[in-house]
Amino acid sequence: MINRIRDIRKQKGMTLADVAAACTPPTTAQTIGRLETGMRNLSLTWMNRIAAALEVEPEMLVRGEATPQPRIVARLTETGAEALTTPRDAILPTELENNAPLVCITVEIGAGEYRPGDQIWLRQLPPEDAPRLINRDVLVPRKGGRFAFGRLIDRQGHMVGILPPGSGQRQIVVDNPEWLAMAEMLVRKL
Repeated sequence: MINRIRDIRKQKGMTLADVAAACTPPTTAQTIGRLETGMRNLSLTWMNRIAAALEVEPEMLVRGEATPQPRIVARLTETGAEALTTPRDAILPTELENNAPLVCITVEIGAGEYRPGDQIWLRQLPPEDAPRLINRDVLVPRKGGRFAFGRLIDRQGHMVGILPPGSGQRQIVVDNPEWLAMAEMLVRKL
């Protein structure tokens, strides 16, 4: 089994000390470093503690050796593509958040910044999260099995205002939605 603690930690922008402090009970950066490098055995207890600190599922921390994993091998800078000194596992941003389910919509007709063939992956959240989603693209269920999609522009009481993508669209007001799903990742084939 290959340990992916370092890859996940770096993608989340956390230091060894950050992860150590987020563990329950807290531990030391040195201990996390030893677990990352394999100098210390990664027990099930440690997997659960570190996964909770990184806010991922424990099985995300390891992968089999036989399964090829996409790798981050370079970064694009102002001088062009530069090789990383140490390639690391590429982990989808959607896998790094485990607190809410994902939903996906496909784009059949281009609208606004979305093109035909795009997939928009969204994180399903409770309606009380609406204030922090203002000016974000969201999918909102409506009565009769319909949906509203667009920029969340307003929230008043139990009503939310959605401005669909594209020009000439009118605001859609949804009263008391069950949930809102915030756009988290756009998948576009080249």
